[in-house]
Amino acid sequence: MDGTVLVADDDRTIRTVLTQALTRAGCKVHATSSLTTLMRWVGEGKGDAVITDVMMPDGNGLEMLPKISQDRPGLPVIVISAQNTIMTAIQAEEADAYDYLPKPFDLPDLMKRTARALDSRTRAAQQAEVEDKPDELPLIGRTAAMQGLYRVVARLMNTDLPVLITGESGTGKSLIARAIHDFSDRRTLPFVTVTPADLADLEGPSKVMARAKGGTVVLDEVGDLDTAAQARVVRMMDAPGDHVPRFMATSLGRLADRLEAGELREDLYYRLSGAVVEVPALRSRVDDIPLLIEHFMARAERDGQPARHLSDDAMELMRAYSWPGNVRQLENMVQRIGLTARGVEITRGEVEAVIGNQPEAAPVVGTGGGESLSDSVARHLRRYFDLHGTQLPPPGLYARILKELELPLIEIALDATSGNQAKCADLLGINRNTLRKKITDLDIRVTRRRKLM
Repeated sequence: MDGTVLVADDDRTIRTVLTQALTRAGCKVHATSSLTTLMRWVGEGKGDAVITDVMMPDGNGLEMLPKISQDRPGLPVIVISAQNTIMTAIQAEEADAYDYLPKPFDLPDLMKRTARALDSRTRAAQQAEVEDKPDELPLIGRTAAMQGLYRVVARLMNTDLPVLITGESGTGKSLIARAIHDFSDRRTLPFVTVTPADLADLEGPSKVMARAKGGTVVLDEVGDLDTAAQARVVRMMDAPGDHVPRFMATSLGRLADRLEAGELREDLYYRLSGAVVEVPALRSRVDDIPLLIEHFMARAERDGQPARHLSDDAMELMRAYSWPGNVRQLENMVQRIGLTARGVEITRGEVEAVIGNQPEAAPVVGTGGGESLSDSVARHLRRYFDLHGTQLPPPGLYARILKELELPLIEIALDATSGNQAKCADLLGINRNTLRKKITDLDIRVTRRRKLM
């Protein structure tokens, strides 16, 4: 790499690591813990690329992006942040950041992105403003599944591609559709949700188009439309005009299954699936459960309820439940527990009393309608290839996929054996020293957990 990189982060360790890595790669580096200093350097014409944190002692890195674009058009800015929410990802995209990485980041990956940024110094920057609606974006999560979702949403919001949003009940499909609209160029235009009743008669499509006025039309649970309504949707999507809306659709389950069963028109399926967004089930991102519970309890406190928190045992029980109703069920449960709890700290027994009245918890392994592990992996790999469109994924796919599979496999095996490395190695069928090396290489945090009965 060749060029000067400006690094702004209040974490001294991160500044040191980035300075050393970039210097070894052939770059000159100026590092600071102050946004004021960073902006002075930018104003003085220093730097060919910027790497900046978001939350700094003297300001917000994202808020500096329009100023950087104004002072230095074409200067690429890579945003790194521990505030890993959809709001952060969309703000970075809207403010024309060159790239966005959540913390903790992979150093080799960041180095590759920096190299690309230095090669694209002539890129023209665009200014954009983002509405500050943290309380209206309940799409919360720091897991890899949610980070991938945020990235897909950020890439899709200002395209005109139809979007098909799939997922189980209660995962937040409608919230994803709303987020794509609210942060797109169509945000000031109508957002129209269409149900089967809206398309029951011949005049339905024209009424929908009149309401949309070039905004966004969301077909709610499109798989429930009968044959006549499906035909009307096809004609509506093909209708010419000066104010053509963007079309999105939500679906409980895979529409491809409806297509194979002959319950869905082929022409409608291919019109809607310009881009497919799969919203993960809560059981596939259990590490987000404490964050979601904290969010729901904080909201209850703002609404006048006493401040409460879960004991460690109670939180473990919440993580162990399979949540067939997903985030919506979790939200309702937190509300009930908050109303019935006797003290500031909610106990395991109080959680058990509420969970005991919930539907039977389906086992985490094997959920998915009988889909085999091989089929599940193949489906995710096909989706990964589809996200690259007509382009192939970056080279090194084999090693990258193996690492993606190896990391959760070892983490889950360690969790299942309560952190006992000897049992974990035996379960995996590998040598204990090999397991220790992989734990170190993959930077896996080992904790001993008491297994839930």
